[in-house]
Amino acid sequence: MSSLGEIAPDFTLADQDGKEHTLSNYRGRWVLLYFYPKDNTPGCTKEACMIRDAFPRFEGVHAHVFGISVDSVKSHKKFADEYQLPFSLLADEQKEVVGKYGVWGEKKMMGRTYMGTKRTSFLIDPNGIIKKVYESVKPEVHAEEVLADLQSFNA
Repeated sequence: MSSLGEIAPDFTLADQDGKEHTLSNYRGRWVLLYFYPKDNTPGCTKEACMIRDAFPRFEGVHAHVFGISVDSVKSHKKFADEYQLPFSLLADEQKEVVGKYGVWGEKKMMGRTYMGTKRTSFLIDPNGIIKKVYESVKPEVHAEEVLADLQSFNA
């Protein structure tokens, strides 16, 4: 997994509108990369909506938000439109970025083992350095947790 204090691995991925985003182009701003398992599932919807509701506060501290999953651009478009998400959802269909960040792995649910995206986020500072790694994210409190950290780092 990408670690605290390292330069965040660079990538280019398309968002829900097909627009490509390259992480290194966002230097000079804080970036929240939040990896989530799947569009339109209960936990992922809760997390996205909590970030959506707090989004003006992310903008207020000049933080850019990217949600990343292995779902398609088309799936992201439907999800973003349905919940009026004001931030970019990036499609990592080739599982390249989840691999670079170490968030693709074995998961267990209801006695079944399978491969999937671990709900993990990375807060990246304006110099491209990973300032905080959030593992086993709790969707209902994640946005507030990140905003509190952004305030403490910017204090």
